[in-house]
Amino acid sequence: MGLPAALVRKLANEGITEPTPIQTHAIPHALNGFDVLGLAQTGTGKTMAFGLPLITRLMEEPGKPAPKTIRSLILAPTRELAGQIRDSLLPLVKDSPIKIGLVVGGASINPQIKRLEQGIDILVATPGRLLDLIDRRAVRLDAARFLVLDEGDQMLDLGFIHALRRIAGLLAAERQTMMFSATMPKQMEELAGSYLRNPKRVQVSPPGKAADKVTQEVHFIAKASKPDLLIELLGKHKSELALVFGRTKHGSDKLAKRLEQAGFAVATIHGNKSQGQRERALKAFRDGQVKILVATDVAARGLDIPDVKHVYNYELPNVPDNYVHRIGRTARAGKDGAAIAFCAPDEMGELKDIQKVLGTTIPVASGRPWEVLPDPKSPKPTSARGGPRRRSGGGGFGGGAQHGKPQGKPGAGAGRRRKPGGGGSGQRSNAA
Repeated sequence: MGLPAALVRKLANEGITEPTPIQTHAIPHALNGFDVLGLAQTGTGKTMAFGLPLITRLMEEPGKPAPKTIRSLILAPTRELAGQIRDSLLPLVKDSPIKIGLVVGGASINPQIKRLEQGIDILVATPGRLLDLIDRRAVRLDAARFLVLDEGDQMLDLGFIHALRRIAGLLAAERQTMMFSATMPKQMEELAGSYLRNPKRVQVSPPGKAADKVTQEVHFIAKASKPDLLIELLGKHKSELALVFGRTKHGSDKLAKRLEQAGFAVATIHGNKSQGQRERALKAFRDGQVKILVATDVAARGLDIPDVKHVYNYELPNVPDNYVHRIGRTARAGKDGAAIAFCAPDEMGELKDIQKVLGTTIPVASGRPWEVLPDPKSPKPTSARGGPRRRSGGGGFGGGAQHGKPQGKPGAGAGRRRKPGGGGSGQRSNAA
């Protein structure tokens, strides 16, 4: 592919001998100096798709960075992804003069300032911490002739748009830019239009496509019954790694405590954890010291842990594309994986949006789809007799996952008749 022989040998030492589709399409364009817009899901080899041509271009350009300057910049939305990028590229620059630096939030800023004093060839950074360092005059970007934006769509989701625009204005005007994203929302198109010049567009899998080797299923279950069902299912594969996704930091901590009380070894990662805490949690999970990792979307985007066998969507994501990213944490490196979703009555809208993005219906493991209640402000439907039509709850008996009981019979927290005012399963009560 036109890569230096020394770099190819280092790839072979890492067990990499064949390019992935995104690498096959992106690397030649990048080596020829074109801007690149790459669309591909995580786990498809994007890091090498931009890392290999970047290292090659830097090897071809003599000289070294001046103090407090960088020659190239890689921006990532989260600390974990930034760390993974740095770790993936380090073996490729071993025994070479190219220096790679990492600056992320949640870690002490003083060692990062000291590291930048000598100048860096490749700086991997999160936008917030980079701006902190710029404001402290610890680093200048005007000598950076290469820019990479990884997971661009998540940078927009996390509100980094203004930070990205400020950073771009500080870079060298004559530069090569590569942007990689799993999806291409309208704002992403606008961002690409302002960052890239006549880019070569490469796409290897359509947005919303789930990994081929992931089996999917959904349980329709009342919110209050979710912990018990999760404990039951996790107990069936105690020796295998499982990722459990929640929506909020507080909710993830609460769920982790519940699982610990049930006898599981659990770690958590979310935005409130320090960098050290997150790294220790990930290491314990990778090493198998804990088998369950409870995470939020922000913390887990882009994680590469090859042995994850099960992904639980304990709470469905508000953004349907995040479902695809979540289940992409399993079935990596050609392995099989399972994605299990829990759907409470108030999550039916999220489930429908997810299935629309997937272009398919997720198989039902237990329960029946909840009835979507009409807007209380809209006129109520009437029966043939002229009175208000009575509504069955949550698909009637068995409207929620029956937690070990046959579908069609009342079970814990779902499909059970309650006294008037008690908020039956078909009513969207606060508890649901």
